[in-house]
Amino acid sequence: MDLYISPSGNDAWSGILPDPSPGGDDGPFATLERARDAIRALRRPISNPQSPIPNPQSPISVFLRSGDYELRDSFALDERDSGAPDAPIVYRAYPGERPRLLGGRKVTNFQPVSDPAVLERLDAPARPHVVEADLAALGITDLGCLRPRGMGRPILPAHLELFFDGHPMTVARWLNEGAGSGGFTHIAGWPEAGRRDDEHGHDIGRTELGFFYDGDRPRRWKRFDDVWLHGYWAWDWANTYEELESIDLDRRLITLKPPSSYWGFRTGNRFYFLNVLEELDTPGEYFVDRGSGKLYFWPPSQVEGAEALVSVLETPLVQLAGASHIALQGLILEAGRGMGVQIEGGQGNRVEGCTLRNLGNHAVLIEGGADHGVSGCGIYNTGDGGVFVSGGDRKTLAPCNHFVHSCHIHHLSRWSRCYTPAIHASGVGIRMTRNLIHDLPHSGIIFWGNDMLIEGNEIHHVTLESADAGSIYTGRDYTARGNVIRYNFIHDTGGYDWGTMAVYLDDCVSGQTVYGNVFARVQRAVFIGGGRDIVVENNIFVDCKPAVWVDARGLDPRPVWHNMIYRTMKGRLEAMKHHEPPYSTRYPELQQLDAYYARDDGVPPEGNRVARNICAGGTWIESSWHTDAASYVTVADNLVSADPGFEDAGRDDYRLKPDSPAFALGFEPIPFEQIGLTR
Repeated sequence: MDLYISPSGNDAWSGILPDPSPGGDDGPFATLERARDAIRALRRPISNPQSPIPNPQSPISVFLRSGDYELRDSFALDERDSGAPDAPIVYRAYPGERPRLLGGRKVTNFQPVSDPAVLERLDAPARPHVVEADLAALGITDLGCLRPRGMGRPILPAHLELFFDGHPMTVARWLNEGAGSGGFTHIAGWPEAGRRDDEHGHDIGRTELGFFYDGDRPRRWKRFDDVWLHGYWAWDWANTYEELESIDLDRRLITLKPPSSYWGFRTGNRFYFLNVLEELDTPGEYFVDRGSGKLYFWPPSQVEGAEALVSVLETPLVQLAGASHIALQGLILEAGRGMGVQIEGGQGNRVEGCTLRNLGNHAVLIEGGADHGVSGCGIYNTGDGGVFVSGGDRKTLAPCNHFVHSCHIHHLSRWSRCYTPAIHASGVGIRMTRNLIHDLPHSGIIFWGNDMLIEGNEIHHVTLESADAGSIYTGRDYTARGNVIRYNFIHDTGGYDWGTMAVYLDDCVSGQTVYGNVFARVQRAVFIGGGRDIVVENNIFVDCKPAVWVDARGLDPRPVWHNMIYRTMKGRLEAMKHHEPPYSTRYPELQQLDAYYARDDGVPPEGNRVARNICAGGTWIESSWHTDAASYVTVADNLVSADPGFEDAGRDDYRLKPDSPAFALGFEPIPFEQIGLTR
């Protein structure tokens, strides 16, 4: 059974024809909701002699013709809309066409700015270029608002955003994007009365007393209501957006509105102002006046013939709650303030071959259920991350079998810059395979839990705006074991200030396997941050500094680290009941921790093994912080400081020639053909 939807369709028609009939009295539906309701009627479990479907469990395809489908509400599906394992319901693009689901509206009424008061607030060079649009005249009255976002904050819908010719534009800001130190100015200091210890031996200022800034740029601004600041206030791995509460132009002192979750202010750390009309001074910037309902914009190219979209819908474009065996194929989802697709519960749902872009939050959110997958998708320009996926039961180690496969994910985290990676996986039994991930401010993949497979991915140009971050990251749990990081190619990553890692096994996480990966031109390729029972085998390291890093932070007696071991880590260990199955049988090595918890002198990084690796250029193993590598790591049969015999290292061809000396040490060939995107 096939149904059809078209922007030129009619919900009063049958939906069984791809085009209107010659007489115009039948043809495709106009909306997704009409097709959904028709399927509900056809698949009722009662006898329906008039149904054109002889078997109510036959598969159904709903073909969307090219064009834009403006969503006023989420397209919502639930258990009533489920297919079956052999009879899915598929909402798919008509062959050769690319229909688009829009959570926004087109802006078509730009004109020159006429209000003298507005023109006076703009820089003279900007005045001839800035145009305005009356959003209310287009029926757009919900202008949204900026909200506190970032590290430690809940996922919230974005404000009204502007997208021009497919690209996100920039809220008017100072410093301008890319100016100065990457578009940031710096905290000049803080009131002395606010001095406090950051728990790592340094001083920071208390949040409630504010901070000082340099220069007099804000003196030129006429209004300070709804002015926001984005900053890495205390740490270069934690950003937030905060609303201005007060500014003392004479003292150059700023306070931010509570509540706060940004720990304090560190002198020299980065921030900038945004949502300031006077700073609309460069092509691509815009400002929404929520009082007048006007959008002001300096277009980077001619408005005529270009498409301008503003985001409106705050809920997910497509929402599956308890539904099963439904697929979205070949669709474009764009211009929402919230997520692209949200899947809660259910089984066997798929997002395949879709483009998810220019969204305010994540592209896809999967929570619970089993056997859901995202594959073959292009994901970019989201406000938060790419695919956020969770499922399985950590206490029983029952897997969810979710997967993210062969997706091209890039240029994410436009708003929440940290801990919103391309893939964020939590739970048991999630597969992340053969994805291409690049151009991110923070991590590429973050995972928490057990029995994860991270395989065949290419990751490059990530951690571009942050420090203390990993291309692949996990941390702080002795019980999160059985994870395999295998056959990935990680290269040319970034790093701010003191740097980043490729595979970052942070804060005593243990029981991980890093096998058969290629690391080229990265800092700290495999970082063992105090963890135990970690295997690093059969990897290739090229120009890494170093290839392997090991420390013993679990032995540090300072309160911040002692509390991590004896409160955070111990609590997570006990929560999994490690003395009982399945943990006692799957991970018997956890029992060794009891002896250390019976004392109070920390937990050492025992049981780690580094073997049969190749290190070419860069440095090999480094260690510090209560250890040297020989104390806690078994190192054997590695090829270091010898020509490994690569086919063509200059072209990143790290296949080994047949006479490579690595083979004599037991090195196994890496299946390079299984790395990167695949059909």
